[in-house]
Amino acid sequence: MIETATGLILRTRPLTETSLIVHWLTPDLGRVATVAKGARRPKSPFLGKLDLFYEADFSFSRSRHSDLHILRETVLRETHGAIREDIFKLRQAAYAAALIEQATETETPLPAVFELLRGFLGCLCGQKPAARLVFAFELKLLRELGLNPDLQKSNLTAGAKQIVRAFLKNGWQECLRLKLANAQTNELRQFLHGFLIFHLGRLPKGRGAALADAI
Repeated sequence: MIETATGLILRTRPLTETSLIVHWLTPDLGRVATVAKGARRPKSPFLGKLDLFYEADFSFSRSRHSDLHILRETVLRETHGAIREDIFKLRQAAYAAALIEQATETETPLPAVFELLRGFLGCLCGQKPAARLVFAFELKLLRELGLNPDLQKSNLTAGAKQIVRAFLKNGWQECLRLKLANAQTNELRQFLHGFLIFHLGRLPKGRGAALADAI
């Protein structure tokens, strides 16, 4: 049975000398893994269509025996090329993808999470990397997972609580326009670090790198 979906590529890895495993995030099917047979060959029809954070329409044959399905066709929608031209943007995008993979189940519809990542990547393409963009992503994802921080019970300062509310309320551009003092940046970094570990058990690798050189 052939199925179709729109997805963002979260991760790829070689399967054989010629084939590639592609991990997708889709709105209706959630996270899906596919095998792109022959994708690493020079004349593959997949050539130039499968890379990190690409958005594409794709079709696949569902496996009856595993959660690794056969990729049939891809039609590119967006490459988010600016992310691969800046190592700091790439680190933030990679962290966002890893956080989604850790915090969600496979093949569970995730329309809001899909739109969240799409918006984050789009914003990242046109902006300098910023710590506040990562904080906003983490908070918005937590909300979609039903894990909103209870600000009344937190030890955050009044200013930090106001910033958290603004991140949750506003769109990406408004979040970027918020000005954080160094003390507030450090406060939110530490608070979200502990909060994410408490609820997810551990953090995916890459948070430190995603925030290290952000403005």
